[in-house]
Amino acid sequence: MPPPQNGTNGHTARPKVLIPEKVSPDGLKLLQASLDVDERKGLSPQELEGIIGEYDALIVRSETKVTGALLATGKRLRVVARAGVGVDNVDLDAATKLGIIVVNSPQGNINAAAEHTIALLMATARNIDISSASLKSGKWERSKLVGVEVKGKTLAIIGLGKVGLTVARAAGGLGMDLIAFDPYANTSLAASANVEIVSTMDELLKQADFLTIHTPLIASTKGMISANELAKMKKTARVLNVARGGMFDEAALLEALEAGTIAGAGIDVFTSEPPVPDDTASRLIAHPKVVATPHLGASTVEAQENVSIDVCTQVISILSGQMPRSAVNAPLILPEEYRTLSPFVSLLEKMGSLYTQHFQPPSASQPRKIFHLTYTGALASAQTTKPRFAAFLKGLLTPITSSESLNINLVNAEIVAKERGILINESRSREEDLESSSGFASSVTLTARLAPRSPSVSRVRDPFSQAQKRDQDHTITGFVSANTPYISRLGRFECRFIPSGTLLICRNFDSPGKIGVVGGRLGKAGVNIRFMSVAPIDTPEGEEGEVVGGDAKQEGKNEALMILGIAGSVSKEVKESLVGEDGVLEAGVVVL
Repeated sequence: MPPPQNGTNGHTARPKVLIPEKVSPDGLKLLQASLDVDERKGLSPQELEGIIGEYDALIVRSETKVTGALLATGKRLRVVARAGVGVDNVDLDAATKLGIIVVNSPQGNINAAAEHTIALLMATARNIDISSASLKSGKWERSKLVGVEVKGKTLAIIGLGKVGLTVARAAGGLGMDLIAFDPYANTSLAASANVEIVSTMDELLKQADFLTIHTPLIASTKGMISANELAKMKKTARVLNVARGGMFDEAALLEALEAGTIAGAGIDVFTSEPPVPDDTASRLIAHPKVVATPHLGASTVEAQENVSIDVCTQVISILSGQMPRSAVNAPLILPEEYRTLSPFVSLLEKMGSLYTQHFQPPSASQPRKIFHLTYTGALASAQTTKPRFAAFLKGLLTPITSSESLNINLVNAEIVAKERGILINESRSREEDLESSSGFASSVTLTARLAPRSPSVSRVRDPFSQAQKRDQDHTITGFVSANTPYISRLGRFECRFIPSGTLLICRNFDSPGKIGVVGGRLGKAGVNIRFMSVAPIDTPEGEEGEVVGGDAKQEGKNEALMILGIAGSVSKEVKESLVGEDGVLEAGVVVL
């Protein structure tokens, strides 16, 4: 979109940018070359709302609250830029509805966070903090403060993204041995950094001399390192967290330090910031075996400069009509396709997220990276599949990636898939009688398969055994009715439910009393059930009684799924209480 024309003289008017917070001089210089820039620090919310209507772009840090009301008042606004990673201070839903692009700078602080991780690693290894405090108090306690060298020690990394890889390269320079657990790691990049990818979390924990986490804080990673995981580590091991508060169970970590289960910790982030006096975080900070810093991972002069230049460059690009590079809310659908494709784009994103959470939890040792999407019926005649491709990939990665760094759109979807080693094949199938036989005009089927050379691919005499093939494949089918996405198949089970909210999915033997057991235990735990759907196992005609893999599979013919929509959350303890002889075989939570 070209810049607006000045109605009085026909000359091109320069777009206007409002900056109510500090931006680096170099960033300002970039903006001023082609835009009219107003720095107005210290504005009250009322003052900001009073003048925002004059501007095409708004650049903020963390203090300015970009509310829905402010965005609605900004009739000319085309972009809001957050000079940093988090966008908690911006109403993303309102911005998206108003067509305002929100960008951030997810890569500007990568090096700063990685260096801070190394700083905490060295500080915990050599007792830097207590040595400094001891010396400043007038003591000379060399014999009490003997540390350990990191050369030859094993650094275990959970999450081998950009920060994790940067930490690995730095630690490699110190002579450390490097291992990582990340089902979606780029194996080529890992190999180039001399990082060995291990297949299970347990294997990683047992080998670790130092453990560092670099994953987003989402439902599946909250409290991922608790008492059970810490107990599997060496007593000489030390743990580090420069990612997000809540990755470690702070109470379990404090107990492990006091009991000598592990040797030390370097912590930069906490569940409550700043910590409340006498809470678990405060007691953890005060512990003599803990090196603690007040969330300084991104606090360097260089990082602040980087994010400023990054977002200023993006603002210039967007106002000149180009596609954004790091748009948090970049539209997946071109405007002219929105009405037709929007429900199916939503369906594909839900299917991707459901797949990752249900079939590939963080502990999965061998994730599937080959996906087949089959579009059936009227949907097969759509001109482009790019919005659906991008939506599915976004859904697939959202449960394992922070929202700030997950910027997938029509332009970068294929690049992101390639970087993650994910192969997505798409095909079309026109079945003339689909609507009359199934009640809907279009459907999408997702099939996830193991790589052909995977050791988990069964070696059977009949390589074309359909039952064997179904057992190895993961399948989800969905459709849209009245603009609402539905799931009609989940794995081996026929179902019909709306993929929305928090879902508790239980696999059980299809026998009397199971529903009552689950309902009773949830009720006792104070968990409210919004809806429930029972999904029987699907046995194709002609295969009744077929034994796939022995008696266990025959018994599995009587299995069913319970899909329960619940209000609130379900704790790990409640989930575990559902599993047993009188309960269910498996229970998992999915948030959509």
